Amino acid sequence: MVSLDEIKRPIESELQEFEKRFKNSMKSSVPLLDIITRYIIKRKGKQMRPMFVFLSAKLLGNINDSTYIAASLIELLHTATLVHDDVVDDSNERRGFFSINALWKNKVAVLVGDFLLSKGLLLSLDNDEFQLLKIVSEATREMSEGELLQIEKARKLDISEDIYFEIIRKKTASLIASCCAAGATSAKADKQLVNKMKLFGENVGIAFQIKDDLFDYESSNKTGKPNGIDIKEQKMTLPLIYLLNNSPYLEKRKIINIVKNHNNNPEKVGKVIKMVNESGGISYAREKMSFYHERALDILSGFPDSDARTALKQLVDFTIERKK
Repeated sequence: MVSLDEIKRPIESELQEFEKRFKNSMKSSVPLLDIITRYIIKRKGKQMRPMFVFLSAKLLGNINDSTYIAASLIELLHTATLVHDDVVDDSNERRGFFSINALWKNKVAVLVGDFLLSKGLLLSLDNDEFQLLKIVSEATREMSEGELLQIEKARKLDISEDIYFEIIRKKTASLIASCCAAGATSAKADKQLVNKMKLFGENVGIAFQIKDDLFDYESSNKTGKPNGIDIKEQKMTLPLIYLLNNSPYLEKRKIINIVKNHNNNPEKVGKVIKMVNESGGISYAREKMSFYHERALDILSGFPDSDARTALKQLVDFTIERKK
């Protein structure tokens, strides 16, 4: 598998410049906010979202000031949603660091999320980037809808495959789709090409989320046993949905009962994981992941060969080959 550092090579200098600009976009005259935003920058992830923005722009034209604004806008709004998510999920950790709410409590975390949202809005408005604001605002709306749809459906633990794909399209895929659409828009691509890149990103995002689902059924490095975290959190993932769809009624009730009422019992969670494997749920999820992966690559193959296209292909491959 090609490393992320290698994939970044065609846009290495642009990503370094982006780091500086993104840092500046978060500045505040309030000392507490500056401390927290510095902490947020320190725990940054793999930079996959900015990579999709810059590579999409480079694929369709030139990286320019508008591209930097697009990448900063997406990172500001996405970081805001992550901060709010940690409050909603009562999560104390993200990417191996303490979450904002764990260190500064919920009230501060909610206000920091609001601050980041406002910074994103102002960044686009101050630079007259209305189309970029529209793209990213639509993604933020879809992410919220996806989360709420998941909460609503999780109460009964009876999600159909159609609803599952609707949830992940909104929750996960809409953000990667907005990265690609915003990158294309910044390069002054026409509407047809922007929509093509949006669809490309959506397919990548769906494949990305199914890969996340599969991690739950893979052995962890420490114990050699599957994680089962999604089952413990009562999340309906594709392998589990496949098992439920292919189980007799009484068996289905037993599985739902374990997920609902015995999700902290390692033995019973292990039993569900074993049943998922034996049902063919893992193979089915891998097939679906490959289907969306291939759809993304098919769209990409319609563009002329270039460093940006090669790097985007490698980035798409990375999303389904990654180890975490």
